[in-house]
Amino acid sequence: MSTETTGKATPPERPADAAGALARRREQRGWYFYDFACSVYSTSVLTVFLGPYLTSVAKAAADSEGFVHPLGVPVRAGSLFAYAVSVSVLLAVVLMPLVGAAADRSGRKKPLLAAAAYTGAAATTGMFFLDGHRYLLGALLLIVANAAISVSMVLYNSYLPQIAGPEERDAVSSRGWAFGYTSGALVLVLDLIVYTGHDSFGLSESDAVRICLASAGLWWGAFTVVPLRRLRDRRVAPEGEGAVGSGWRQLIATLRDMRRHPLTLAFLLAYLVYNDGVQTVISQASVYGSEELGLDQTTLITAVLLVQILAVAGALGMGRLARTYGAQRTILASLVIWTLILVAAYFLPADAPVFFYVLAAAIGLVLGGSQALSRSLFSHLVPRGKEAEYFSAYEMSDRGLSWLGPLVFGLAYQLTGSYRQAIISLVVFFVVGSVLLARVPLRAAVAAAGNPVPERI
Repeated sequence: MSTETTGKATPPERPADAAGALARRREQRGWYFYDFACSVYSTSVLTVFLGPYLTSVAKAAADSEGFVHPLGVPVRAGSLFAYAVSVSVLLAVVLMPLVGAAADRSGRKKPLLAAAAYTGAAATTGMFFLDGHRYLLGALLLIVANAAISVSMVLYNSYLPQIAGPEERDAVSSRGWAFGYTSGALVLVLDLIVYTGHDSFGLSESDAVRICLASAGLWWGAFTVVPLRRLRDRRVAPEGEGAVGSGWRQLIATLRDMRRHPLTLAFLLAYLVYNDGVQTVISQASVYGSEELGLDQTTLITAVLLVQILAVAGALGMGRLARTYGAQRTILASLVIWTLILVAAYFLPADAPVFFYVLAAAIGLVLGGSQALSRSLFSHLVPRGKEAEYFSAYEMSDRGLSWLGPLVFGLAYQLTGSYRQAIISLVVFFVVGSVLLARVPLRAAVAAAGNPVPERI
């Protein structure tokens, strides 16, 4: 349009601006690929195969009363997997703030991301050797892999405020989750082929499961190369003294600094509660399906595959809803659906795969969106220069402090012997989390962190 018509000229795009935008998009595409790399662990390993398989290994090693005795402690075999998840995330609680602080002070996130990613990938690949009565080996590898992915996600998530502006973070975060769910679906299709056709491949059922577990580790390691090549380190100088990785002193300093932003802490508390429920549902769903509902492994794989496919659409669709209604309202609506899902799961009849598929579809539609929007929402609440440090606290809520849900689930089964009682106990996490989230004044929280307030949040 001419200047005579509008009264003002539109400034031409400068070459430096165009080059910067191109570099930012290249980094964003590389960033998406870490979700593509590591999400197969969450789907194939944690959600589908490892829970039922480790439970079967533990039951094979159990005494006549159904207990195993790791380190001399009597544990019902059916609770071992849930307890191992709790231990892994408690370990992550110790590691994540220290790694996040080290990344912020050194500005060298990529080497730390590589170390965490390949530690987790190696532990996952080592699950190929989980056979016989080796339930302790399985628990140990689970603890290492789960802690490693938590540490790596601290570093991965801390890139989001650096590679995306405030108005585009919901979309960028949602695309990352979509990439992750796409890879999870692709690998699950391959897993389904290997598992259902194991006889034609000359494999036992146990061999097929162990191959599916190990291949997730190989996939994780292979595709981690892409973000390591495209993401770049940014050297920053946060306020305060300290050498790189100053240990517990830095952890204490991080917590003290976060006290200066009480509204950010209020959001983290809400997220800690409701996400604990989300993570527990994800990790224990296959155990519930196999042990309580009597569903076979093929049904579980196809159900989780359905979750993966619908989660892509759910992540992108909820991202669009957030642009219209705001991320806070969209997340609150998803938490209502999560609560209804758990109530329905409690009454679900055994040996009814169709009803299980319906619940899986509902989970898929809210899973990706609730997680993606929570991540992008938190990115607005992080003071500049403290991204990895604060995202370590976020990751503690996302994974590192998600030990209470599995512990409650495991204790409920240990005390009652009923997985239905265990699954319904998780409702409290969604109800309390919703109340806490609704009370957070997000626009004031963004402004208090010193960041520009988006038009809709």
